[in-house]
Amino acid sequence: MKSSGPGIGLRTREWRPADHGRLAVSEANPARVYNYLVGGKDNYLADYEQAQRFLGVAPEVRDTALSNRRFLHRAVRHLAANGISQFLDIGAGLPATPNVHEIAQAVNPRVRVVYADNDPIVASHGQARLSVSGTTMVKADIRSPEDLLGHEELRRLLDPAQPVAILLTLVLDYIEDLANPVGIVRRLMDWAAPGSCLVLSHATGDFTLDTDRDWEVISFEGPVSLVARDHAGIMEFFAGLDLLAPGLVQLPSWRPGIGAESDPTRVWAYGGVARKP
Repeated sequence: MKSSGPGIGLRTREWRPADHGRLAVSEANPARVYNYLVGGKDNYLADYEQAQRFLGVAPEVRDTALSNRRFLHRAVRHLAANGISQFLDIGAGLPATPNVHEIAQAVNPRVRVVYADNDPIVASHGQARLSVSGTTMVKADIRSPEDLLGHEELRRLLDPAQPVAILLTLVLDYIEDLANPVGIVRRLMDWAAPGSCLVLSHATGDFTLDTDRDWEVISFEGPVSLVARDHAGIMEFFAGLDLLAPGLVQLPSWRPGIGAESDPTRVWAYGGVARKP
C-alpha cells in the first residue's frame, strides 16, 4: 500500500469536527488510521489519537503501512507492464496519491480499475475523487463476494473473460477464520480468467518479540479486529496459484526498487504476487 513514499511526521493542523453529516467520525476507523500512517489527509482527531496509541506501543506499524504502499505500487507497475489491463482493488481504503489507476495508467493508458470498499466514508470519498476515465468506486464487502462480483459498475468496467489483477493488501487481516477468508479468495480467483493475478499482503506476528502484547494493543475495539497469520497460514491464500519470484516474503524484499525502503526488521507483514494457471 512506490518510490520512497510520502513524507510522514507529526504535524499540527486544524482537526475537522467530530461529526460529518451521517458518517460517524468520532471513533477511529481502520481506513482513516491507515491513511494517516501513510501521510494522507483524510483522517480525523480520533484516527490521529488511535494511530499515536499504536505507534506508542509498536512504532513498526508505520513502517509496515508505508512498506505496504510501496509493495502495492511495485506490484501494480510490474503487472501493468506485463500485460494486465484490469485491476480490482478490494478494501482500497481512502484515495492516496499515487492511486492504483495513476500508476497503472502511466504504463498503459487503457488500464481499467475498480476500487471496492465496504466503508461508507471510503466509498463517498472514492466516488467523489476517483471518477476519472477507466476507473470507478463501488461500495461492497469482500465477505459477500457474489454481491461484489455482481455489482453493475464492476460488470460494466471489468471483463472476467480477460486477465485481471485482484489486489488484497492488508485486507484479509480483518477477516476471521470463521468467515472463511481462504474460500473468499478462492471464489474471487475462480471468477477471474486464466492469467489473472493475486496481489496480497498480510500482517504477521512472525517478527514480533511479544506477539500477544503487540497485537492486543494495536487492534481495534468492537467488530473490527486484527488477525495476524504466520507464513504458512498466509500461503493458504495462494493455493492453486503460481507464485512469482521471490515468493511470499517480507514486503521490502518483494522486488525492491530504487529509493528508500523500510528496514525489514520493522515490517510486520508478508507480501506476494501469484498468477492463475
